[in-house]
Amino acid sequence: MTRPTITQAMIDAYDEYTHLTLDRRGFMEKLTRLAGSGAAAAAIAPMLAASSAQAAIVAEDDARLKAEDITWPGSSGEMKGYLVTPTDQTGKLGAVIVIHENRGLNAHIKDVARRVALEGFVALAVDHLSPLGGTPEDEEKAREMISQLDPAVRIADGVATVAFLEQHPASNGNVGAVGFCWGGGAVNDLAVHAPSLDAGVAYYGRQAASEDAPKIDAPLLLHYAGQDERINAGIDAYKAALEAAGKEFTIHVYEGAQHAFNNDTSEARYDQTAADLAWGRTVAFFKEKLDGA
Repeated sequence: MTRPTITQAMIDAYDEYTHLTLDRRGFMEKLTRLAGSGAAAAAIAPMLAASSAQAAIVAEDDARLKAEDITWPGSSGEMKGYLVTPTDQTGKLGAVIVIHENRGLNAHIKDVARRVALEGFVALAVDHLSPLGGTPEDEEKAREMISQLDPAVRIADGVATVAFLEQHPASNGNVGAVGFCWGGGAVNDLAVHAPSLDAGVAYYGRQAASEDAPKIDAPLLLHYAGQDERINAGIDAYKAALEAAGKEFTIHVYEGAQHAFNNDTSEARYDQTAADLAWGRTVAFFKEKLDGA
């Protein structure tokens, strides 16, 4: 069977569906028009979406890691998450909060946490849907729940998570955060509201408000996809605000890459070249900012 051709318009329609106002029915109608038939649209839709069936990069039972589901005090209740540490850890390590996309704490984000831990960090993938009962299996439901979160509670829960990791017995007290898409925006917000955050990495995330830039203390590493008009519209203003406030930050735009280019479970949008380059920069950044007492 010939592989369907996926156009930028199709990818843009999927982004409109997952992040803006287009519902599932409207998305499939639009995709059908773009693809030329319902059969073609049905074949293309799974390629645009993230597939939980994709194999993990790091196995859940990898002997190099200890992984467990944990809870800790949030701003107004119990937070849930997935904690991963290297089994050969001999001293205290820098800690990294891993913040999910708008589908909640799923298998892919847990896999990312394991990748972070293999680089020599304590990794905690946080479930920001904890106040609503936690991430459901149904990703459509998870997206709906994300929109119901109180931003103030979500930010406060992030600040509480930083405090939790600063005191964790495996941590050296230095805490960073990395987030993807929705989670990238959450990292920018966390940098504004958690003055003790030591490093923030945002992948194709919504920028913080320009007027909040002076409140940011953490150095930032900001990854953007070249083909991401919606998110990239805010880059110039954010860059100007950070520069005016004298903040430490680095911006990388990966030309030709799509929003969610790091998500290897999304066949149409994953870009291995961009993902590998951004990941190498992310690991080096965290090693620089989080290693040591």
